[in-house]
Amino acid sequence: MIRAQDLTIAYDNETVLDKVSFLIETGDLVFITGKSGSGKSSLLRAIFGELLVQSGLLNVSGVEITKAKKGKIKKLRRHIGVVFQDYQLIKEWTIEKNIAMPLMIGSYSKKTIDTQVNSLLNHIKLAHKAHRLPEELSGGEQQRVGVARALSHSPNLILADEPTGNLDEYSSEMVMNLFKSINELGKTVVIVTHKMPSNLGVKFRHFHIDRGGIHEIY
Repeated sequence: MIRAQDLTIAYDNETVLDKVSFLIETGDLVFITGKSGSGKSSLLRAIFGELLVQSGLLNVSGVEITKAKKGKIKKLRRHIGVVFQDYQLIKEWTIEKNIAMPLMIGSYSKKTIDTQVNSLLNHIKLAHKAHRLPEELSGGEQQRVGVARALSHSPNLILADEPTGNLDEYSSEMVMNLFKSINELGKTVVIVTHKMPSNLGVKFRHFHIDRGGIHEIY
């Protein structure tokens, strides 16, 4: 699914990852930890094809990111869902429309959009708030909408950047359980976090970034 070999990434003219190598298999649930500024978010951006790689190889779902043209990257992103720390929901749109956004961009039929959105609203237990605006929801509820939006186009890979960073313990647990259920469906999930969840009750892998290197904690 994701293979890095001697990968070097720089951000703001500073090297954050220096010749790192790792392999994430299809169906893995992966947590990436590290201090602020260590390169966690930069790695996710590189995997998404948003941040240029300085050197080395980075292969995502069979696409060599370091050599792929814009059209190839665009096609790859159709199979990736992204969840942000600050939700990034459109304030003027209802919850159901926010979830539908990737499907609307992909020109899916109205029937497909309605079916998928209703299914996801039920999955995140917010069907009763489908017509609400984001500001009418709690932070935890907004993040659940963010997860549903990332899932709407049925991606194979989910990238989440500090998805529980702004949430209380109860909301964090609900969001992490959503990721757990996604992974149990065979999806690959990669989560950048400042705090590892406790009692997740599922097999996962833990990568830690420190001083430009990345190593797996067993």
